[in-house]
Amino acid sequence: MKLFKFSLILLTTLSLTNCASRYNNINPTSVKYVSQTEKNNIKLEYQYSLLEKKYAKKETKKGVKVVSFKITNNSDKDIVFGDDVTLNYANSEAVNVLRPEQTFKTLKQQTPLYLLYLLLTPLNFYTSTTNSYGVEEQTSSTPIGLVVGPGLAIGNMIQSGSANKKFKTELEQYNLNGQVIKQGESKYGLTGIKTFHHDALKLNVK
Repeated sequence: MKLFKFSLILLTTLSLTNCASRYNNINPTSVKYVSQTEKNNIKLEYQYSLLEKKYAKKETKKGVKVVSFKITNNSDKDIVFGDDVTLNYANSEAVNVLRPEQTFKTLKQQTPLYLLYLLLTPLNFYTSTTNSYGVEEQTSSTPIGLVVGPGLAIGNMIQSGSANKKFKTELEQYNLNGQVIKQGESKYGLTGIKTFHHDALKLNVK
């Protein structure tokens, strides 16, 4: 019975703290941007705090913020993001923009962590019968851990792996670094920046 109680406590703790999170696509084209700035007829609209659950917690813990943004080029020439135009903070300090793979590596869910559920494999459910005098006569056990442990481990690993894949794909899809933004064109980006804060952003136009 002690093992059973310990296993239940372990199961509850793991379930409350370590369940894998789904990834809901940010989709920068549908974000309602509340912050904007403009320089030399080039407009920047941006939004922080778009990640959810485990990804959002890692943003806070690791000091990496994912920013969705839209750049509209109303100037008289084509521009290249990351070359002609870069991101700065409002105090003119350069923004440390991370490559997609850096952002992903820092914020992804650690899929192997869910192997800890295998610790529940020895879990048994015990039942006992008593006679008319209240004396225990027989005890039987059911090895429910053989199903619960591997089931939770595999289920969470599949979910976290799928979420990570969607996260990585979206970061790569909306990587604007080196992209040409033509006259009159708007493009959407999604990038990680190295910061613990939500400081105002502006454009640095060369």
